Amino acid sequence: MVKTIQISEFLAQHQERVLLDVRTPAEYRHGHLPGASNLPLFSDEERAEVGTLYKQVSPEKAFIRGLDLAGAKMSGYVKEAMRLAPGRKVAVHCWRGGKRSSSMGTLLAFSGFDVQVIEGGYKAYRNHILSEFERRKLRFIVLGGKTGSGKTVMLQQLAAMGEQVIDLEGLANHKGSAFGALGEAPQPTVEQFENELFSVFQGIDPEKRVWVENESRSIGRVFVPQGFWDQMKSSPLLRIEVPFEERIRFLIDGYGGFQPEELEACLLKIQKRMGGLNVKTALDAFHQGDLKTATEIALQYYDKSYTHATGKGNFSKILDVEVEKIDPLPAAQQLIQLADEHHF
Repeated sequence: MVKTIQISEFLAQHQERVLLDVRTPAEYRHGHLPGASNLPLFSDEERAEVGTLYKQVSPEKAFIRGLDLAGAKMSGYVKEAMRLAPGRKVAVHCWRGGKRSSSMGTLLAFSGFDVQVIEGGYKAYRNHILSEFERRKLRFIVLGGKTGSGKTVMLQQLAAMGEQVIDLEGLANHKGSAFGALGEAPQPTVEQFENELFSVFQGIDPEKRVWVENESRSIGRVFVPQGFWDQMKSSPLLRIEVPFEERIRFLIDGYGGFQPEELEACLLKIQKRMGGLNVKTALDAFHQGDLKTATEIALQYYDKSYTHATGKGNFSKILDVEVEKIDPLPAAQQLIQLADEHHF
């Protein structure tokens, strides 16, 4: 038997069953529910063929061709589903909860699986998460500070101490600057970033505060959803103030191990905004092994950018937190104490 369920119902209990995404591999790569396994009814090429028949010939011809393609692979679908879901409890979806998911669901149910088909499919999921970013309100505390202030390591320490944290840069696989892709895995698509963010977002207790780093809407090539970003920018901001020399030390420690050509390529990305003379001076210092001077020049540019970006926020309150040395534990303790004092 196949049961049809709403996306909200599935998200409330999806840990109980294996989720099978029966869209094409290309659709899956572009964006999918976190934790879903791809069991494509059609390959990318087959999907294109059926779609062309549907548009240029007739829906009936497309349907028959789809049966020809899928019918020859039915035993393979069942065997793969058995491998992915040995407990035989699955949920199935396609793009809009149409023929692909209902066909696969019927086959698996006939083969002894307990099957749920998600009504509206992946499209319903996308509509749901974007509306939830708008509707669901969280108690954000935004952690700000100029480049090299150690915000990420402080967030990691806060998480280790039991605080709720959403690591946007971790989800984006990017540290947010021209150097942000160094040492990171390839970035997800914009759509997949939103999906992964929602997976964390829905697990947050709205009655407790949650820490997040101050970001622009773009982190590398992905974007923070508008509803989420609007909430961030109207929340309290705790702005870390770290001495310039300490920030330089921290950045050299973090980036000094990368290959010279990688660092140079990153610096050239911001050549127009930094100014040709500044970039030339920084590169000359870099080639002479003077990382400190090169970092100073780049940091002066980023400081100006940060001041401009912070002014765009509509933060409910801004508090400065002076940190003489980037040491995550005492810094995190200081942040928690300040948040408690102000009842954030």
